[in-house]
Amino acid sequence: MARLKETYQAELVPQLKKDLQLKNVMEVPRIEKVVINMGLGEAIQNIKVLESAVEELSHISGQKAVVTKAKRSIASFKLREGMPIGCMVTLRRDKAYEFLDRLINVALPRVRDFKGVSPKAFDGRGNYTLGIQEQLIFPEIDLEKIDKVKGLNVSIVTTARTDEEGRALLAVLGMPFRK
Repeated sequence: MARLKETYQAELVPQLKKDLQLKNVMEVPRIEKVVINMGLGEAIQNIKVLESAVEELSHISGQKAVVTKAKRSIASFKLREGMPIGCMVTLRRDKAYEFLDRLINVALPRVRDFKGVSPKAFDGRGNYTLGIQEQLIFPEIDLEKIDKVKGLNVSIVTTARTDEEGRALLAVLGMPFRK
């Protein structure tokens, strides 16, 4: 079992139940899944960019990335429906907690001039989305093999019903929110 999940179940669930004044343990919010997404507009001209992004995302997440395709055609971007334009990975259960542990304790502290993540990036239902400008902050990435710096989005889907519950969950898990 993932280290973060063990501490969550042993120590953080009772603390969250008390802090949020919940009656039942099953009401305590938990991580449902983590979705990591890379959108690559330049993949229209150069398919090699997409191949390297799939490989890097697979290294970061520990699971094979899926190529995403355009849903509709946009003539001004020279984009046709069905063209590959990005990649994504969905992590659930232990892999999600494992990735969150590495993100919070290893990757985010490596960001230059890091002051914390925005506490306002919740969607109204307790889910949190974080944009990362360069994939180089992850130690799994080999710097010699990087051809281009790419950004990625990390969406953390929780069972929380409100933003306050989601913020409390991520705060006890160790997410470094700005003051």
